[in-house]
Amino acid sequence: MATPPESLSPAAAAVEDDWEEARGLLYEAYNELQGLAAELGGAAAPAPAVVVVGHQTDGKSALVEALMGFQFNHVGGGTKTRRPVALHLRFNPRCHAPRCRLLAGSGAGDDEDEEAGVAGRAMPLADIQAYIEAENMRLENDPSQFSEKEIIIRIEYKHCPNLTIIDTPGLILPAPGRKNRVLQSQACAVETLVRAKIKHKETIILCLEDCSDWSNATTRRVVMQVDPDLARTVLVSTKLDTKILQFARASDVEVFLHPPTCALDGSLLGDYPFFTSVPSGRVGSCHEAVFRSNEEFKKAISLRELEDVASLEDKLGRGLTKEEKNRIGVSNLRLFLEELLRKRYIESVPLIIPLLEKEHRGATRKLREVNQEISDLDEAKMKEKARLFHDSFLSKLSLLLKGMVVAPPDRFGETLINERINGGTFTGSENFLIPNKLMPNAGMRLYGGAQYHRAMAEFRLVVGSIRCPPITREEIVNACGVEDIHDGTNYSRTACVLAVAKARDTFEPYLHQLGFRLLYIMKRLIPISAFLLEKDGENCSSHDVLVKRVKAAFDRFAESTEQSCRERCMEDLVSTTRYVTWSLHNKNRAGLRHFFDSFVAQEQLSVNTLTAHSTGLHEQSFGLNDNKQDRPKGDFKSSNSSEANSPTVASETRLVDLLDSTLWNRRLAPSSERLVYALVHQIFHGIKEHFLVTTELKFNCFLLMPIVDKLPALLREDLESAFEDDLDSIFDVTQLRHSLGQRKRDLEIELKRIKRLKEKFAEINKKLNSLQVRQ
Repeated sequence: MATPPESLSPAAAAVEDDWEEARGLLYEAYNELQGLAAELGGAAAPAPAVVVVGHQTDGKSALVEALMGFQFNHVGGGTKTRRPVALHLRFNPRCHAPRCRLLAGSGAGDDEDEEAGVAGRAMPLADIQAYIEAENMRLENDPSQFSEKEIIIRIEYKHCPNLTIIDTPGLILPAPGRKNRVLQSQACAVETLVRAKIKHKETIILCLEDCSDWSNATTRRVVMQVDPDLARTVLVSTKLDTKILQFARASDVEVFLHPPTCALDGSLLGDYPFFTSVPSGRVGSCHEAVFRSNEEFKKAISLRELEDVASLEDKLGRGLTKEEKNRIGVSNLRLFLEELLRKRYIESVPLIIPLLEKEHRGATRKLREVNQEISDLDEAKMKEKARLFHDSFLSKLSLLLKGMVVAPPDRFGETLINERINGGTFTGSENFLIPNKLMPNAGMRLYGGAQYHRAMAEFRLVVGSIRCPPITREEIVNACGVEDIHDGTNYSRTACVLAVAKARDTFEPYLHQLGFRLLYIMKRLIPISAFLLEKDGENCSSHDVLVKRVKAAFDRFAESTEQSCRERCMEDLVSTTRYVTWSLHNKNRAGLRHFFDSFVAQEQLSVNTLTAHSTGLHEQSFGLNDNKQDRPKGDFKSSNSSEANSPTVASETRLVDLLDSTLWNRRLAPSSERLVYALVHQIFHGIKEHFLVTTELKFNCFLLMPIVDKLPALLREDLESAFEDDLDSIFDVTQLRHSLGQRKRDLEIELKRIKRLKEKFAEINKKLNSLQVRQ
């Protein structure tokens, strides 16, 4: 920290001391505020912070360590930072070694329980480094690869500035091409995370560029999507020591140090870029370590700054001006950022006080509600509360079936693909599956009545598309069997035997699949209803036992209702496939008649051809032996008589052939096979149409309607019976009383902390105002 110059008068020195004291109180208050926000899991207050943005090879982590005054993170090639690390740095001249404290992160995560075990307590630097390294390794094997949840660390050290620095994962520049799609998706994920971190208006963006040509704006391209004018962006060119060697002419160095406005595409915070170099090498006691202590590391940084200034002056052939020197080196960047954050902190104080007052009012209201809940823990009030909850729950359930849009589809809705995965697919023996593009609303995330309707529509489409399974000659012959009074064949009976067997085997699996799918959709209503109640302000966590009881009763009712409905449908299917009633198949009689007409026409054509062929042969035999003139008249008469009787003979012959092939002969003729196949198709189609209509009707009447009509009375009966048995079966009164007591104590502590912070910020604001007046 800077000390007051000796030339200051005693009064001015006293004012400067007061400013230092006020700033110290301010940083302490902000740290406490951030810690409170992190512990409560809420959004952090708008505290000023420096967000470091750069690509993987820009020297981002090395620069952060140099700003901190000691080495902290693992530095090297590749992706090392996979979670943002928020560093609340605090200057403390009495800390000769970094004093670190890991706080709970803000945001959602899967390992909150693990993190809670290490958060909120002082930890050695090595343990925090190990924790960060373990998190990076965990995320490296995680499908998401990165997490926006911050690792929040508070650090006090004699070399630390008063800064809040957020180190973000390094941006990635993936190569084009399909083979690099994994790296390309990671690059998009990191870019999205970084943009989310720099979007807050109170943040200062530290944009790192590792380039000697300012027109090559790799990191600025991302930053300018959020801060297009670079009004809150500090631009830093890293690895200055390597770039100086690349310049051959002084003019190139001049352009590099003073880039034209057109090259930067905006008005920078601080007017011009900063230039930094960080000496390579790690701190440690091993033989690979370059620096033995953080003091050596800090001295090496200062020495590198002097060497960079000397190298630049040598290249330019002139001395650097004071303004130019103020932009060279980590120490100057650190002073600039520290002063910038001081101003932002002071400007933010008046905004913090109203926010704290709002939080205080909210905590007071919650405490009042908890006290009311504790006072309501008597039997009569709890019973009435349970009845009200029961009625509200049923109203939400009914609304879900009728249709509503309050529940977010991205959280509770399911596409058809997800529904098939979780609720089962309509598949038969042929594994036929309707393509998604043929199903209306297949890609939409639905729930409730809309999802029920889509499942029923898919059932109709799948079953309606089923064709009669193939029939083999062996099956036809086996189905013929032997009658009880003769051994002839009855192909109408054969067709019935085949059709009902095929229909039963084909449609029964779909009946079970439909029941399972609709039951799954119905059971999904419970968590959605609970969400809707919480959205309306009903605290379901205090009704946890009641919700579980309602869910268990609903599941039992839905399962028994679905089973009863399925059994009714099964009775219909059994009756339809037990006895063929030809009136069910009248819809296909026109098609069957057309088939028979073509069948008879083919038979007639074959007989006529055979008759004509026989007549021709007969006439040829006459021509070989006699002339027409020599032929007796009686012969002509006989011939005409034979021609007149030929259709009758052919018809009789055809009838004999038909009887021979259908009654007496079991060698299947093609005509008999076609006849059986046509009859089987007609019966199968009739059974399918009847199965579709009755199944949909019964599931609507005996599954959907009972949930609307009978469920409320059943749940109310279950609730009243529970009242008579034991109130703890609905409300775990002991646990509820304990949890409410704990919640009350937590709220009282939170209220005291908010009140203390509010008073502290009010005092700081008053002191800062008085100091401004004195100046």
